[in-house]
Amino acid sequence: MLKEFREFAMKGNVVDLAVGVIIGAAFGAIVSSLVGDVIMPVIGAITGGLDFSNYFTPLSKAVNASNLADAKKQGAVLAWGNFLTLTLNFLIVAFVLFIVIRAMNKLKRKDEAAPAPPKLTRQEELLIEIRDLLKKG
Repeated sequence: MLKEFREFAMKGNVVDLAVGVIIGAAFGAIVSSLVGDVIMPVIGAITGGLDFSNYFTPLSKAVNASNLADAKKQGAVLAWGNFLTLTLNFLIVAFVLFIVIRAMNKLKRKDEAAPAPPKLTRQEELLIEIRDLLKKG
């Protein structure tokens, strides 16, 4: 049983999947940093520092705080601004990933050489020779 497990674990697909997950997590951190540290500050500067994360609607009369963290301590709140911020972050991350994958696909297509034309059969070669002789003739 141990031998079977070792064979299973060392199959190419399992190892490739593990490497993909690890690289995917690292790439996710890079994209999150790009969004959080580069893109969102630019969007914040363009919109005048607009930050939706503290926008909320109190669902209880006991809530009178001005920021979301304090409001959650006081009672039930509908944190629609946080949801909107996370949705915008998702859309930006998805768009950045789309651009990266699209660029990678373009590079991959450039790297792939045009497939060689199919090898001609003997009959086709003879027909081409006859055609060429008739053109000369």
